[in-house]
Amino acid sequence: MAKQDGEDPGRAAAVQSVDRALLVLEIIAKLGQAGVTEIAAELGVHKSTVSRLIAVLESRGYVEQLSDRGKYRLGFSIVRLAGSTSAQVDLVGQSQGACNELAARTGETTNIAVLDGNRIINIVEAAGTGSIALRSWVGQSCPAHATSSGKVLLSGLEPAALRKQVGPKLESFTANTLTKVADLAAQLVEVRENGWASVREELEVGLNAVAAPVFDSNGVIVAALSVSGPAYRLGPDLFAPTAALAIASAADISHRLGYFG
Repeated sequence: MAKQDGEDPGRAAAVQSVDRALLVLEIIAKLGQAGVTEIAAELGVHKSTVSRLIAVLESRGYVEQLSDRGKYRLGFSIVRLAGSTSAQVDLVGQSQGACNELAARTGETTNIAVLDGNRIINIVEAAGTGSIALRSWVGQSCPAHATSSGKVLLSGLEPAALRKQVGPKLESFTANTLTKVADLAAQLVEVRENGWASVREELEVGLNAVAAPVFDSNGVIVAALSVSGPAYRLGPDLFAPTAALAIASAADISHRLGYFG
């Protein structure tokens, strides 16, 4: 392939290596197990190239050699990555029903969110029955420190990990947004003690929400179930009773994921 003007040769070579490494994995997956000679023939490259790729993949646990046979099969790291994907798919599948029921009971929009750095991503939603519906949040990324789901997800972190996760400065969105990490950390202590979190117009003026944690089979917080609605409808006086419903629904999802703590 001809090099385009301005193309970095080193970068092109790195991309080609990544592409070939992925092809090696696909070949082994297709054949079940394969040796260097077989893989080289499939790729149309020299055996030394395949040997180098295999060495890197083996060092990272993506392939493993069958003893005394000179052949390789997919390693545990592939299983681990697949398990992570399956866990999220399972989370979506196990959460939708609970979200639907909670939305019907509260009349407000419910979401399942997961942590992504210092932000959250909503992966499941059920629309409320209130007269004024909120926009869809599925796929939306929001700042963790200004959302009830984010506070729940951050509450599982130690102080040092929290500072690393959210950074030194918290962005302000309304007059109520927490902008100091110390203030956020103090509030997260209450979240852990109460078992739920709330926001009162911290991300958007006129928007309130409460959230409860969802645990995996190891007792780790993997998601948050939130109930959000207009401030005039979901006022602070309704935070606790709404949170109690969210906690029960979140516990149901946690049980489905194998948590019985």
